[in-house]
Amino acid sequence: MDTLTEKQILAVIVWHFRRDHFSEGSWIADSGADGHMAVLVDALLGRCERQGLIMKTKTIETDGITYIEPVPGAISEWYYGMDYEHGDLYEAEELFKDGHVVKGRKLCLVHFPDGEVFFPVPKTEGHYSEKPIFFDGGIYMLDVDFPNGVIRIVRFDSSDHQVSIHTELPLSSVKDCYNLQLSISPLTLSRQSGNELDIVWPEKVSLSMEDHDSFFLRDGEKLFFNRWFEEGEDVDYKYWEETIVRDLNGNVIEIFPGDVMQMPNGEMWYLK
Repeated sequence: MDTLTEKQILAVIVWHFRRDHFSEGSWIADSGADGHMAVLVDALLGRCERQGLIMKTKTIETDGITYIEPVPGAISEWYYGMDYEHGDLYEAEELFKDGHVVKGRKLCLVHFPDGEVFFPVPKTEGHYSEKPIFFDGGIYMLDVDFPNGVIRIVRFDSSDHQVSIHTELPLSSVKDCYNLQLSISPLTLSRQSGNELDIVWPEKVSLSMEDHDSFFLRDGEKLFFNRWFEEGEDVDYKYWEETIVRDLNGNVIEIFPGDVMQMPNGEMWYLK
């Protein structure tokens, strides 16, 4: 079977049906009963799927979450999806402060290629989560408990799928949850508002940025910021970006055109 091409396998199947015409149905009945026809069809479908001639479909039960994307920092086997019933984390916090019921947020992790689905942070009233990030063999995500005033960093082990609380912080350690997010590496919890960046954990650092700066990545003692520019109008309009590298004291170490991306294997790619 391994030596046959797709056309040859199809020819054998067609020959069975043609021969069956002269055998008044007994040939196909015997081939089906003996499993020969199933072997031929499975072999043909497998060859076609591997070559992209037909599309294989799979239904993934995500409890109503209809969009998933790669977990930042992870290899290509992990995806995540969330619902947005109360908007982002900051909007959910504002609703809670105004006395509204925050029903919680569904967050699922989907493993590729088997499509197995996990819900590491159950949807709980008064809690809200944010997008996860991959670091050191685990997928980390925020679980903010508004009624008890706690920020939890939850870890989902990518190997044994166990869930644990990595660390807890008082919600009072941040002014609010505006742009509260996890980044790497090391694993870092930060909050950005206007021209101010606050690193909340594992150390406490506050520094000022310039207009149009946005913190997006950490590499040890280096903090990476994206800065965008625009000028002119209509046909004279120009837009470009720079990457600003600062130390933990806020001092600028380097400025270069373009952007930086961390690839799934951990490499830093400079896009200039």
